Amino acid sequence: MEISAGGRLEVRITAADVGKRVSVRRLIEPAVPEEKFTDTVGVLTSWDNGVLLITRKGGESVRIPESSLVAGKVVPSAPARRRGPAASYEELAHVASRAWRPVESEWLGEWELRAAGGFTRRANSVLPLGDPGVPLDEALSVVRRWYGDRGLPAYLQTATGAEGTQELLCAHLERRGWVREVTAELWVGALAPVADRAEGAGVVLSREADEAWLARYQRKGVSEIALQVLGSGPSVWFATVPGEQAPQAIGRCVVDGRWASFAAVEVDPALRRRGLATTVMSALARRALDEGASAAWLQVEEDNAGARALYAGMGFAAHHAYHHYREPAAPGSGQ
Repeated sequence: MEISAGGRLEVRITAADVGKRVSVRRLIEPAVPEEKFTDTVGVLTSWDNGVLLITRKGGESVRIPESSLVAGKVVPSAPARRRGPAASYEELAHVASRAWRPVESEWLGEWELRAAGGFTRRANSVLPLGDPGVPLDEALSVVRRWYGDRGLPAYLQTATGAEGTQELLCAHLERRGWVREVTAELWVGALAPVADRAEGAGVVLSREADEAWLARYQRKGVSEIALQVLGSGPSVWFATVPGEQAPQAIGRCVVDGRWASFAAVEVDPALRRRGLATTVMSALARRALDEGASAAWLQVEEDNAGARALYAGMGFAAHHAYHHYREPAAPGSGQ
C-alpha cells in the first residue's frame, strides 16, 4: 500500500484510473476486532456515485464504498509469464481459437462471431479480440441479431486475470444485464514433462474421431457439425486406449506451432485413478514434440477438482480465467 513520509496510508487512485490494475485497502464494516482491514487487488472497472467496482483475476466483481478506503495505488499489470511457458493473453486467445473452429464465422471489427449449430459455447460465442469498430451497445445489438438469425442465444467469451484481458468489458456486460454462465481457466505448461510422465503404451493415435472414440466421448449424439468442430485445427490428433465395448480412455490434441492443446481427455468411470489419462496425454505429447511443439495448454472448469489436481501434478498452472456471458432474456420471455 502507499505510505506517506509521515507513515500514514494514503489513497493514491482516482476515477481517472479506471481500467488500471489497482490494490486497495478498506475498512471492514462492521469492523472485526482481529481483522480491521481487507485488501483487494484487481482491475478498477468503474468508480461511480461513490462506489468502486474492482474485478479480480477470477472475474468476480467487488463493490467498495469510497468512504471505506484507507489506502490505494496503481500496481503493475499481471505478468505474462507465470509458472510455465511465457505467453501473452493475445497469443493464447488466437491459438485457442484455432484449435476449436466454428463452422461459420463473421468479423465485426476485431470481434469474431462464431457459430456451430449450438455445439459447445466456445464454437457458438463471440471472441472479442479488440475494438468492434462501433459503440458497444450497437455491437451488442449486431451480435444478438446475428445469433438470433441462426436460432442461437448470443454469448460473449471474455477473459480476466492477465495483461490485456477484458475486465472492463465484463463490467460493461454485467451492467447491461448479460449473465455469466460458465467460468473456466486456461492453464499452460511445458510439453516435454508431460511426454515423460508415462510410456504411452497401448494408445492408438488417429487423424479422425472414429466410432470407437466417439463411443467414449461425453457429448452424446454427435452431429456432422460437431465432427467438423472436433476435426478442426492446424494438426489434430485423436488418442484411444481400446476396450472391450468402448475405449478405456480417449483424448484430443491440436498442434499449432510451439503449442499443443489437450482436450476431451476422458476415462471409463470404472477405470479412473489408474493412470489412463496420463497415458493418453503422454502419447499425444510425444506426437506433438515430434511436430516441433514445446509448450502446452488446456482448459479446465473451476469445479473439476480431479482434473485440476491431475494437471497441476503435470506442471500446468493457470494463465487466465475465461467466462461466457449470455444475452439478457427478452422481456416477457419467462427465461
